[in-house]
Amino acid sequence: MFVGIETTNILVLGSGDNLHQQVLASFPLCDVTEEDLTQNPQFCKLLATLTQHVDRSGLTVPLKADLERAEQKLQSQKRQWLRSESLHRGLQEMIQEFYVRKHNSTVPPDQNMFYETMERCLRVTQCAKQLDPSSTTSQDQPSVLGLTPQQVLQLLPSEKNAQRMKQALPRQLERRLKEKCLSLVSYYQPEWENESEGLKTNKLSHLSTLLDKDKKRTELLKETCRENTVLLQRQTQLYLSELIKCIQLLQTLILDHRLKIQTDLDRKKLDYFEGKCELVLQKIKTEMVEIQLDTYSLDTISAHRKIREKLESELTACKAEKQALEMKLSSFEILGKVFEALADEYCRLRQEIDMKNWALKELTKYNEK
Repeated sequence: MFVGIETTNILVLGSGDNLHQQVLASFPLCDVTEEDLTQNPQFCKLLATLTQHVDRSGLTVPLKADLERAEQKLQSQKRQWLRSESLHRGLQEMIQEFYVRKHNSTVPPDQNMFYETMERCLRVTQCAKQLDPSSTTSQDQPSVLGLTPQQVLQLLPSEKNAQRMKQALPRQLERRLKEKCLSLVSYYQPEWENESEGLKTNKLSHLSTLLDKDKKRTELLKETCRENTVLLQRQTQLYLSELIKCIQLLQTLILDHRLKIQTDLDRKKLDYFEGKCELVLQKIKTEMVEIQLDTYSLDTISAHRKIREKLESELTACKAEKQALEMKLSSFEILGKVFEALADEYCRLRQEIDMKNWALKELTKYNEK
């Protein structure tokens, strides 16, 4: 029976993607994605069943009703407190403004009596309330300076003055509250500032309705903003998951492509390094040839320099020998024909000596053999 009811509730909600969307809309605060519901159909059915018993905030129907009643009671007590607090603060402001006027100018005696009586009543009542905690707690508290509320109440003004103050107070308080309400209307709609008092009073009667509409619109905007935030979080999570998948796929493609072209890259790198090495070697060879040429040029220059120096020294020696021979020749030319005959004889004798030395060498070589 329970299974049949549960199935009926699920059918009422919908099926497939429509069911997933309805479940997600029913639990905006739950961190669940449509993919989670697709992968876990039983969990999706459980959430669909819970939508019949809980609201969007996760509260059950009875608890939601109790919460609404508690909120209504709280709102009622809050209105009562705000009403009394507004009246009390309004009376205090009236007293403060009175003393300001009294300081700056002279006030009529009846107003002076009115505000002094009102101030005295407020202060005595407040002190008596502080001395009597029975309205706020059931426990007895020690008295302040040994005073009792009855003793403090004896300080109230006379009955006659209090009665006059009570008769004039509603008019004064009504006038002041009306001024504050009109100021509130002007603050709510600044363009109403220059309108007549009657028109402002008419609009004041509709101010609560306008404020209630603004409050509801603000709450609706907050709820919409909250839903948009949840939707944005889900979309962001979905986007990130899809982005991670795309990155993984891209990494796989990059790795496959790298493995395919790695051989070509290695070959191109090898060719590049070979060419670079050949260029370096060619450059080294060129530098070595240049160094050798420079060395050869230095050696050649040095040899030429030595030969030149040797030739110059030999030339100098030959010039000196020539000069010496010319001097001897000059001395011999003085002798005349006698010298020529002696020179011819000397040459003949030298030739005979040379011939005999050659014959002696040849004979010696023949005997050695």
